Amino acid sequence: ALPIWAEHALVNVSLEVAPGEFFCLLGPSGCGKSTLLNIMAGFQKPTGGEVVIEGEKITQPHAEYISVFQNYGLLPWRNVWDNVCLGLEIAGLSVQEQKERAQEYIDLVGLGGSEKKSMSELSGGMQQRVAIARALATKPKVLFMDEPFGALDEMTRLKLGRELLRIWEHEKVTIVFVTHNIDDAIALGDRIGVMGEAPGRIKEIIPVTLSRQRDTTTPEASALRKKILGLFGV
Repeated sequence: ALPIWAEHALVNVSLEVAPGEFFCLLGPSGCGKSTLLNIMAGFQKPTGGEVVIEGEKITQPHAEYISVFQNYGLLPWRNVWDNVCLGLEIAGLSVQEQKERAQEYIDLVGLGGSEKKSMSELSGGMQQRVAIARALATKPKVLFMDEPFGALDEMTRLKLGRELLRIWEHEKVTIVFVTHNIDDAIALGDRIGVMGEAPGRIKEIIPVTLSRQRDTTTPEASALRKKILGLFGV
């Protein structure tokens, strides 16, 4: 569980995320979504309250709780293979272990055959796949994702969303996913934490009971979208 409470940029925020859950934080730009995620991931220290994962208070980034960002965070002088291996090198895995683990996750994200390509040869969607493979290769318990589809075109975003769900179901990793896209939250989340405008707060946590794979054009999805828009006063 991830109990959260913070103040100032965030006000009276309290939530828990279950192990293996796909939890979406949804809200407008500037509402504190990324601040909350950075506190949860240990990149920022709250002025009050705490983050606890599996009984451990989080005060700094942790090797088992990995973040994926909108700007990918890849090293341009490394190819696909070497970028995916980065975390494995830092963890001190043997060359053979790195080889096996890197290939497993490059294949998992659908980049088999692109191992030697440079970052300049990849589309935005392919680079985000590299970032996800790099994160998953370390076998994290929690994956924090900060608007990872924000820079992608609509078709790539939809395709990568389906791929992310497939990977999540395969890996059983806990995901906290920040987005301002209502359809992404409906398509991906087990629950949606709807955040209000700054100072950030959780207005409501909405369970998504639609079966997977989800069609966001159905009447049920439309009703959920209408409820979320109502929370934003739209």
